[in-house]
Amino acid sequence: MSTVYPQIVNNFKQGRAGVQLEIRGLEKLSFRERQAVILKESGRSLEDIAKRLHLSQSSVATLLTRARSKGYEIVCIIPGTELGLGGEELDEEGSSED
Repeated sequence: MSTVYPQIVNNFKQGRAGVQLEIRGLEKLSFRERQAVILKESGRSLEDIAKRLHLSQSSVATLLTRARSKGYEIVCIIPGTELGLGGEELDEEGSSED
């Protein structure tokens, strides 16, 4: 498996510039569902979300299940440079060709 994709996910989780996350369909969700989805898709654990929203973990799980049933989508916007398409060339393993 290519190491490029885990690197992209890691860059996003660490908040590095370039990789962006877009959540489509938030308008379909309730305010609480939006909060739970945004925290979950930002990498927070169920336990952390529950603490932040002052809810039980089962309530958070219910919010996330309802949100999924309403059909929101996560879109990851990745610039070409992250995939080795603009600038330095990367091989299939994600390292520079010399």
